[in-house]
Amino acid sequence: MPPAIEATGLTKTYGDVRVLDTLDLHVPRGTVFALLGPNGAGKTTTVRILATLTAPDAGHARVAGHDVVTARSRVRRAISLTGQFAAVDENQTGTENLRMAARLSGLSRPAATRRATELLERFGLTEAGDRLTKTYSGGMRRRLDLAAGLVRDPGTTQVMFLDEPTTGLDPRSRQELWQAVRELSDAGTTVFLTTQYLEEADRLADRIAVLGKGRTLAEGTPAGLKARYAAHRLDVVAHDEESRLRLAALAGPTAAHDPEARTLGIPTDGSAGHVRELLDVLDPERRDIARFSLHTATLDDVFLALTADNRPRTADKTLTADQEPSHV
Repeated sequence: MPPAIEATGLTKTYGDVRVLDTLDLHVPRGTVFALLGPNGAGKTTTVRILATLTAPDAGHARVAGHDVVTARSRVRRAISLTGQFAAVDENQTGTENLRMAARLSGLSRPAATRRATELLERFGLTEAGDRLTKTYSGGMRRRLDLAAGLVRDPGTTQVMFLDEPTTGLDPRSRQELWQAVRELSDAGTTVFLTTQYLEEADRLADRIAVLGKGRTLAEGTPAGLKARYAAHRLDVVAHDEESRLRLAALAGPTAAHDPEARTLGIPTDGSAGHVRELLDVLDPERRDIARFSLHTATLDDVFLALTADNRPRTADKTLTADQEPSHV
């Protein structure tokens, strides 16, 4: 079986800005793949190209086995796209929204009714099906949006693109949407996810790629990326605000900052020698650090380590992290 998504050398320029710069991607079928990166890294442009909404200036991409430029209609029949904002008609009920989407997708009236009923049940919206969607919570709207992307016959949606699907949602709504994504993946749908929430990628993704200025800075499993780029994190708590500022000046761009807690997190290999070295560099006069602790790294630490120096890299310097060490 070919991969669900395969891209080689994707390049896209808007004016003087090169948004994508020879980007490569490989997404196996039936997995959840998360694309991370700072604002302007090229995440949404990547989704638009793969979903046939924008043509690349150079490079090639295949989705569900079809070329995104020469076989756009075949790609579109195999994918679903959910953008950053829920695209539902607030003056229709949930059921009416799904019936309309199904009819626009070519289903007969009876088939559209059956499919709407199935999807309302699948996404936990049966009781709200007859309510106007303007009365829905943010999480309910997003679930309805996901359902609308799956109105075609079951199994025809091979790849689902979710562009920052939980932005602005409350924690409970995010949890509900995460469950829906897991169910999609378990049913065999490949999910391609862009997100600004690193916890979201950690919880959902089988593999993650981190973008920087249109290129892949690193790719691998969540555990593999943590082990390779930020196996541990040294958290230091400053005595006061002046101490925190002095520590921040010495910590470097890869440090995570929590000003309210007067805490800085610095990547480390976890060895006693490196921890002692960091403490000596940060606080040589023993006046600024009130206490410290050592933690297993998070994706936040990986993200900061990779994007601290966010200059374009050549394709042969793309980093990979495929091994999941037993200690993570």
